[in-house]
Amino acid sequence: MSTWAHLKRVIKQNSWRALASVVIFGAVFLTYPAHGAAQSSPDAAKAKGEVPDGSHDFDPLLGSWKYHLKRRLDPLTGSNKWIDLEGTGVCRKIWDGADIDQINVDGAGTHIEGLTLRTYNPQTHLWNLFWANRRDGKVDVPQIGRFKDGHGEFYGMDMINGKSLLVKFDWTGLKTNSPHFEQSFSEDGGRTWEVNWITDQVRVKE
Repeated sequence: MSTWAHLKRVIKQNSWRALASVVIFGAVFLTYPAHGAAQSSPDAAKAKGEVPDGSHDFDPLLGSWKYHLKRRLDPLTGSNKWIDLEGTGVCRKIWDGADIDQINVDGAGTHIEGLTLRTYNPQTHLWNLFWANRRDGKVDVPQIGRFKDGHGEFYGMDMINGKSLLVKFDWTGLKTNSPHFEQSFSEDGGRTWEVNWITDQVRVKE
């Protein structure tokens, strides 16, 4: 069962506690193969139907970047008002399968300083992405997912205005000099999504 399919099943049960538990503890019910895949090459693992080792999926982000950020104001209200922010960021490796990514951007009277801690679970072949913002100092419940054919999808939950909703992180173009990221919200269990955060990065030569 895929990460998303499992999350949707829990959502249908209308259990916030159950869903939070799934997200926090890393999708323990998934049936990804756990033996040998971490030692296989990507091509060999694919040929055997295994999930390849993904511990280096985010390595292309290591280094320094310039950021252009588009942020939707008042998401899920029907508003289509966006602001643009510019800034810089740096991604540092902690170990194989773990990195920390910092961003500092400004624009339209808004300042955002935050970080994403990413950790890889070699047993489930899933990444956990933890976002924290200097504004409130909280570490959010992780987004959980993985890459397939260069496209990374990661899912979790959040609370906005007292309502629980689904959050999706979308990563593409990591192996280029301009990676692309989008964050989307869903109020209807993933049937429809609204993008509210878009970042495009340009590598800064050391």
